Amino acid sequence: MNRMDVDVAVIGTGTAGMTAYRAAKAQGARVLVIEGGEYGTTCARVGCMPSKLLIAAAESAHAMRHSAPFGVHAGEVRIDGRAVMERVRRERDRFVGFVLESVASFPEQDRLRGHARFTGPHTLLVDEHTEVSAARIVIATGSSPLRLPALADGGPGVVTSDDVFYWDTLPESVAVIGTGVIGLELGQALHRLGVRVKLFARGGSIAQLSDPEVLRCATRVLGGELDIQFQSTALGAVQEDGQVALTVADALGGESTERFQCVLVAAGRRPNVHDLGLEHSGLERGPDGIPLFDARTMQCGTSHVFIAGDANDERPLLHDAADHGKIAGDNAGRYPDVRPGLRRTPIAVAFTEPNIATLGASYRQLCAGGARKFAVGAVSFENQGRSRVMLQNQGMLRVYAEFGSRRFLGAEMIAPRAEHLAHTLAWACQMRMTVDQMLDMPFYHPVIEEGVRTALRDLSRCLAAGESDVDAADTEPGT
Repeated sequence: MNRMDVDVAVIGTGTAGMTAYRAAKAQGARVLVIEGGEYGTTCARVGCMPSKLLIAAAESAHAMRHSAPFGVHAGEVRIDGRAVMERVRRERDRFVGFVLESVASFPEQDRLRGHARFTGPHTLLVDEHTEVSAARIVIATGSSPLRLPALADGGPGVVTSDDVFYWDTLPESVAVIGTGVIGLELGQALHRLGVRVKLFARGGSIAQLSDPEVLRCATRVLGGELDIQFQSTALGAVQEDGQVALTVADALGGESTERFQCVLVAAGRRPNVHDLGLEHSGLERGPDGIPLFDARTMQCGTSHVFIAGDANDERPLLHDAADHGKIAGDNAGRYPDVRPGLRRTPIAVAFTEPNIATLGASYRQLCAGGARKFAVGAVSFENQGRSRVMLQNQGMLRVYAEFGSRRFLGAEMIAPRAEHLAHTLAWACQMRMTVDQMLDMPFYHPVIEEGVRTALRDLSRCLAAGESDVDAADTEPGT
C-alpha cells in the first residue's frame, strides 16, 4: 500500500477540481488531484461544447429550409448524419484535448489516478493502492445523468446525453424524456436535422423558467415547432426488432406505446457523491446525501472539507463550477482562514431557438414565502423591429425591480439572441443598477436590445404607478 501526505486533496479534475487545484497551489499548499474517470470536463466531453456543435449544424439546416420568405430559394436540403456526427466528435475531441493538456501541465507528483473514498475525516483510500492523508479535502466529483429505473429493460436504445456525442450517425427517431435545458436543446437540434422527435415532460416546465407568462409563451413558441407531450410519465420500455417500444401515461392515466430508434433520457443529473464513503467523513449531509455547505465559502459545516461544482448541486453550470473551485481552493489552501468568495449574479441560458435565459432573482424566488410584491415590465418580440427584420420575431421578456429603491432584480425570457441580452442584464444586476440608470445607457438602432429598453420603460411606469401584476401565491407555473 502506497501512502501520501498532502495539505490539500482535490477529488475530481473537472472545471471545479482543476480550478481548486490551481487556487490551493497559489496559496502555497502541497496539493494532490485524484481522478477516477477520464480526464476532461463534462462541458468539453459531453456537455456545453458538443451540444453547441450539434445545434450549429441544426441551425444551418433550419436556415436553408426557411430562406424562402427572404426571397432566397435553396435547393433540396440533404442531411448527412455521419458527416454531422463526425464533425461533432472531431471538434469535441479538440476541446477535450485542450483540457488534457491543462491537466498534463500539473506536476506528475500532484496527480493520482483511481477512485477515492473516505476512510476517515482526513484519509482517502484510492483504488486499494494508495492511502492519502490530507489536512484539507475538496470534493469536486461532478455529476452523472439520471437513468430511469422504469426504462431499465429498454436495452441499448435507451441512452443519456452523455451517449449522444459518441453516435456514428443520426438516428431516424428519438423520444426525449424531459424538457429541461438538455432535453430541449438536443430535441430541437435533432428535429431540425431531420430526426423524428417527440418530447415527454413529467410536468409543465420548460427549461429553467418560473415566470408563468414567459412559460406560457415558451410553451406556445416551442410547441409550434416541436411535438411536446406535457404531464406524461414514462412507464416502461422494451427492445423490439431494433427499436424501443416506449409506454407512457398521460395526465388522465391513459397509456400509449410508441416505437423509436432511441429513447434519450434527459431527466436531470445526479451529483457524484454517493460512492465516496461520506459516512466515514464526519460530515453532516442533507436528505439528498450531499454534505451541507456554505455557498459563500464552499465549506462543509465548520470542517476542513469543501465541496465545489456539480457535486454540490447548487448551480450546476460551468462558470459557477469555476467560481466554486476558486473559492474552495483558496479556502482549502489557507485553512483555517476561511473567507467568502466572489459569487456572481446567476445567469443560465438554454440554446434553443429562440434562446431561453434567466438571470438574477427568478420570478419564483421573488415570490417565495409571500415576499412583498415587486414590479414587472414586459415586452413581446413579435413586433420588435430587428426581430422582424431577421424573421425571428417570437418570444417575450419580463424584467423585475424593487419598489422604493427601483433596483433591477432579474429577468426571465424566451427571445431571439437572448444569450446576449442575458449578459447585458446580468451585468446591470450585479452592478446593482436602478431601472433609471439602465435607461440612461446607450441603445443602438436597430438592435434586439431595443426590446430591453421597451421592457425597462414598462417597468419604470409600473414602479412609478406602484403597480404589480404579481400575486405572490402564483409561483407554480405549468401545474
